[in-house]
Amino acid sequence: MQLNSYDNDLLALFLKHNGDCSVVAYERDLTFWQIFHWSRQPHIAQAISDAKTLSQANAQAFVQAAACKPAQSQPAAKPARHALARRPRHVSLHSRMHLRLSAFALLLAASSALAQVAVKAGTLYTMAGEPQKNVVVVMEGGKIAAIGPAATTKIPEGYEVLEAPIVTPGLIDARCTVGVSGIANQKQDQDQLETSAPMQPELRAIDAYNPLDPLVAYLRSYGITTVNTGHAPGELISGQTAIFKTAGNTVEESVVVSEAMVAATIGPGANRPGGAPGTRAKTIAMLRDQLLKAQEYQRKLTEFVDKLPTENASDAKPEDKKPPTRDLRLETLVRVLKGELPLLVTAHRSQDIQAVLRIAKEFNIRVILDGAAESYMLLDEIKAANIEVIVHPTMARGYGEMENKSAETAKKLQDAGIRVAIQGGFEDYVPKARVVLFEAGVAAGQGNMGMQNALRAVTIDAAKILRIDNRVGSVELGKDGDLALYDGDPLEYASHCVGVVIDGKVVSRDKR
Repeated sequence: MQLNSYDNDLLALFLKHNGDCSVVAYERDLTFWQIFHWSRQPHIAQAISDAKTLSQANAQAFVQAAACKPAQSQPAAKPARHALARRPRHVSLHSRMHLRLSAFALLLAASSALAQVAVKAGTLYTMAGEPQKNVVVVMEGGKIAAIGPAATTKIPEGYEVLEAPIVTPGLIDARCTVGVSGIANQKQDQDQLETSAPMQPELRAIDAYNPLDPLVAYLRSYGITTVNTGHAPGELISGQTAIFKTAGNTVEESVVVSEAMVAATIGPGANRPGGAPGTRAKTIAMLRDQLLKAQEYQRKLTEFVDKLPTENASDAKPEDKKPPTRDLRLETLVRVLKGELPLLVTAHRSQDIQAVLRIAKEFNIRVILDGAAESYMLLDEIKAANIEVIVHPTMARGYGEMENKSAETAKKLQDAGIRVAIQGGFEDYVPKARVVLFEAGVAAGQGNMGMQNALRAVTIDAAKILRIDNRVGSVELGKDGDLALYDGDPLEYASHCVGVVIDGKVVSRDKR
């Protein structure tokens, strides 16, 4: 089947964006599903496959076939499957020109989709040192391959070159629920909080995350390239978080860390009407009880492994061959006890934060404070406990547990030597996603952090808290090619994000 001009245009855009349906839909003002179903039509799917293959190997044969000439390097025994490659019996000059142009458009689009990328920056904030002026960042294979002065750094032939006055590492939202709480605000896309039980650490964010939710693309368009997302505050242990890139059509394409943290809540936010817990003391007692059970489960697992017979042993008892019954809940908490997963605890009041510090000390576990509205009252204690903080959104409303919040909390934590990240968080109203770029902007100004310190809280310091700073958070050789391009100071409301690169691929070109 011959492609019409509409299909050709859409196919060129599809290949240009590496098959990202959400980006194509956004640029054409269509829905994701319209693009998805279009791309699954047999003749379109075949055209996509042929264009990608031929752009790499036999572009010349493809153009010759489209021009109704037999390929010199191919025997004429078996015709190609694609409609453009079939030789019609009678072909007019107009048809041949149309076929030739269609083939050429496909090849150019496929070539663009596969092209490597370089970015020229008027000012580059590497977050690994001082800002650099007039530099080039060259990416290869999804990684940063070169960083150097624009005047002397060679950009390989065939690279696509983007330019912007300001370039930063891709931004990181260290705590949100995007992709788990969706844009529709309806039952079918609200998976952030399971209320059937107060403690469910076994619930995995990776099983609920939707990389195609429009909110993911929305955040990406502002330069946010990595998110730590998952279950929201609201239960004693609500579930896990996972870390994703904000690009990709599937969970497997997007995921960075499939099981990142176990999310808990201490304080009135964990109280259950008519049930337990109903008070702060009950909340802590239930959490301690569950961690003690996990310690016992861990002991039984260790004993089982120690009693496993050697290959030559013949006197093993039957009970030595049977491991403890699997318990997903306790298995997850054992990972917390072993230090494999941190406990991310939402706590705002000073007495709740102190309770979290006691839990961390008693069980010798890694705890990250989430929200922490009154953490500025306990700077010495938090510093002494070596605990990191993902502070509440700067513009969060100050009422209830957060009535004593301050826009300067992040600055005070930073000044005290406590590693801090700023988050987008969770909002129980549409669109359920704050833009962490804006939260950092208010922290920089009203919160007195200043531009570079606020930027640290959504790049390298956020990456260090999430333990992914070996890949993201700064612009350094060998790290992921994640960049955000701006036409001015990114933390000023008058500036715009003009481009986003994730893993060396351009995923957004729109001015936002």
